[in-house]
Amino acid sequence: MSEQVCALQVGQAVPEFRLDVYDPTKKDFREVSLSGLLKEKKWVILFFYPADYTFVCPTELADLGEKYAAIKKLGGEAISVSTDTKFVHMAWQRDEKLLANVQYPMGADRNGTVSRLFGVYNPDNGLDYRGTFIISPEGKLVSAEVNFLNVGRNCDELVRKLEANAYLATHGDEACPAKWAPGKKTLKPGAAMVGKVYEALNG
Repeated sequence: MSEQVCALQVGQAVPEFRLDVYDPTKKDFREVSLSGLLKEKKWVILFFYPADYTFVCPTELADLGEKYAAIKKLGGEAISVSTDTKFVHMAWQRDEKLLANVQYPMGADRNGTVSRLFGVYNPDNGLDYRGTFIISPEGKLVSAEVNFLNVGRNCDELVRKLEANAYLATHGDEACPAKWAPGKKTLKPGAAMVGKVYEALNG
């Protein structure tokens, strides 16, 4: 019988965690902690994936790499995470041409502790599902998405979610509608808008 995994819920404070990472920019290893990133007022993105040396995974990590500059510009830090070792991360980033431009840290969650915390660990095979999580600079989980093993993600939408959450952090009385992007109209929920969202967006 499979282990039951209880994950964090959106809106909850994220407990402290630490990860050994391979840093492609320095070609070296180091440790990152949630508390350290929050001390720097970072938006933290955790990008879980099944395994190194697989097939969909390098396409996703390459896509994240293409968006990394935009994430950094928004005050974010992205960390890819799997249950592989930091040594395998190093070899994979060196061998796989799709990962040649990856500059974000690659986290090694060997015992699945952080993966279990976010509910993406599969105890039947020791691999992670494709989970994407955004943690606010205050340490709150504000976004969670989990895909099965065979469905890749789109990091354009990840950046859009980060943009929306960063905007709302300083505009707490507003809400971002579907497909919102910077410069587009937001909503200010209230009694006068009930049944009148079309008018609010198109007025």
